[in-house]
This record gives sequence, structure tokens and C-alpha cells, in this order.
Amino acid sequence: MVSRGVDPHELRAAVAEVLPWLGGEGEQPARAVVGLAVKLSLRTLEQVAPGRSVEVRVPPFAAVQCVAGPRHTRGTPPNVVETDARTWLELAVGSLSWQDAVDGGRVSASGSRADLAHLLPVVRFTEGDR
Repeated sequence: MVSRGVDPHELRAAVAEVLPWLGGEGEQPARAVVGLAVKLSLRTLEQVAPGRSVEVRVPPFAAVQCVAGPRHTRGTPPNVVETDARTWLELAVGSLSWQDAVDGGRVSASGSRADLAHLLPVVRFTEGDR
């Protein structure tokens, strides 16, 4: 199943809602606000890197399959990335590097295709946007 395209304005608006929290300047937003930012940014990753060889999981909010390569159909995929919502959103906006997240144990990445460094960030903000 192919998901519908993500409206870039909707994505930026959803992610903008969590930027103060990601920057350490506020309390965690409501679950629905975090969830929407996670879901839209993951769907954007799907669009940027179409395919089904890597499963990216951000429990409890969403999981997507992306990256071209061998298609996975049953059981646990051979290439899995899993992280929490805050870490994913920091990666999605570029405030955390892939390598720092992996080295810090904030991301679990298994499989030969599970390195997403070249695909991140999926949403960019300038200082004027923040």
C-alpha cells in the first residue's frame, strides 16, 4: 500500500509544534501533537526513500517501510531501525546526527541497509523559522 503524499506545509506546521521541546525550551507537547509530527515525518521519509527493505519503527506512533532493495514480506525484517519519538524528531529536523544517535544508543539499527544518515534530515528549518 502506498501512502498518500505529505503536504509540506502540514509537515512543517506539525514539526514546528514540537521544536521548542526538542530544543529544551518547553515541556513535552501533548501525545497527539508528538504523534502527528512523527507520523508525517516518517511518511516523508517513505516518499524520500521509496522501497520496502528497511522498517523504521517509532513506537507507539508509527512504523514505515522504505529504502529500495529486496522486499521483505514475512516475520522480522532484516533491516530495522527503532527509536523513541524525541530521538526520531531530532533526527528528522537535523538537530541530532545519525552517528551520534547510534553511538549514544538512542537508535537501534540492524541490517546492512539500516543506515539512514544520507536520508536525514527530512524536514529543514532555518533560524528564522524557529
